[in-house]
Amino acid sequence: MDRPRVVVHAVASVDGRLTLAPDVLLLYGDERWQAVAGPSDEVYERLKLTYKPQVFLEGSGSFVPSDAEPEPLPPVDGDPQSLYQDFLPPDVVHRAGHQGWFTAVDSRGRVRWLYKEFEGWEGWHLLVLVAHHTPPEYLAYLQRRNIPYLVAGEERVDLRAALEKLGSQLGVTCVVSTAGGRLNGALLRAGLVDEISVEFFPAVIGGFETPSLFDSPALKPDQWPTRLKLICAQVQAEGRVRLRYEVVPEHVS
Repeated sequence: MDRPRVVVHAVASVDGRLTLAPDVLLLYGDERWQAVAGPSDEVYERLKLTYKPQVFLEGSGSFVPSDAEPEPLPPVDGDPQSLYQDFLPPDVVHRAGHQGWFTAVDSRGRVRWLYKEFEGWEGWHLLVLVAHHTPPEYLAYLQRRNIPYLVAGEERVDLRAALEKLGSQLGVTCVVSTAGGRLNGALLRAGLVDEISVEFFPAVIGGFETPSLFDSPALKPDQWPTRLKLICAQVQAEGRVRLRYEVVPEHVS
C-alpha cells in the first residue's frame, strides 16, 4: 500500500448525526451533545489502543463555522513561492517524546491556532495540510508559529497525495479520521477509507442540514454504494452500540 491505512471513526446518534445542528462545531459542542454522546476523552484513548495511529485527522469545519471570517493576516513581503514547499521544522519533527500528529485539512487558511500542543495529548503536535492555492499569508503565519505543514493539491488538498506524503516523509502507517461528514465523505468518494468505526448512542437528532457520517456528492448512475464487511459489533453500556466494518475494495465481487 502506497499510503497509510485510514480508519474513519465517529460517535453518532442513531440517525447518523455528528453534531446538533449545522452551526454547532464538531469539536466545540454544547452541553446537550455531551449529555447524550458522553465524554470524548475515553473514545480517543480507546482509538489509540485499538489502532495505534500516528495521525488523528480533522477538517477545518471542526474548528470554525463555514461562514466565519478569519482574522486578517499581514501580507507577505517578496516572492511567496518558497512558502509552497513542505514545512517540517526539525526541532518539531524530531523532538523528544514524539507520539503523533493532530492533523487538520485547511486549504483555505481559515483556522487561527491558539495551541500547537494540547492538554492531555503529550507528545502530539499540530500539523496542517494545505494546497498550492492556500493564501501565502496563511503559510507565512504557520511558519512564524513553527507549525509544520504539507502541501498537496492545487485548488484544495489532494487527500491521496497528502496521505502519501504523511507516509513517505513522516513514517505514518495509520490515520484515524474523527472529522466531520464532508471530509469523511471526500475520503470515501476518493476510495481512501479502509475501515469504518461508529459508536451509536441512543438518541435521534434529525435536521435537514445537520452534519452526518458521510456528507458527499450523490452517487452517479455508474457508481455503486461502498460495500462493507462486519468486523465486530459490541453492545455497550447505556444502550450504546459500536460497529466496526472493513471497506470491501471495489474490485472484489
